Amino acid sequence: MSLCQNRLQEERKQWRRDHPFGFVAKPKRAPQGGLDLKNWECAIPGKANTLWEGGLFKIDLIFPDDYSTMLEYPTKPPKCKFTPPLFHPNVYPSGTVCLSILNEEEGWRPAITIKQLLLGIQDLLDDPNPESPAQADAYNLFKKDRPAYERKVRIAVKENQPN
Repeated sequence: MSLCQNRLQEERKQWRRDHPFGFVAKPKRAPQGGLDLKNWECAIPGKANTLWEGGLFKIDLIFPDDYSTMLEYPTKPPKCKFTPPLFHPNVYPSGTVCLSILNEEEGWRPAITIKQLLLGIQDLLDDPNPESPAQADAYNLFKKDRPAYERKVRIAVKENQPN
């Protein structure tokens, strides 16, 4: 088994023992029925006392498999993608999250865990980084019309209520 598979198996065990309240993180099922450790379905709750409170935002974590360079997780960060895409200054229209700890040239370190990633993304929801915009509409509203931005966030929260 590869370093990547071993690491993800260990992280899954740790997560099942201890994870933040309201968060979900689990490997998807492979077509053959087993677990696909390189594709996780997760959910991040909006932080209490923020505009995002009450929402549960689905996000996929896809762990890299670059056999040409033999670089994989944890050497390379996972791709984190909201499904459906989220209205947020640091989320691309595709749903992909723009965050320094997910960028191998910036803040990524192999010691960062799935738990730390999900907590970091939760923090980003209410504290966008205007220096790294990924979605023009959300960025422009955030900078120029905060009340309109907040209305859009409230709509996103309503659309992402837990079942």
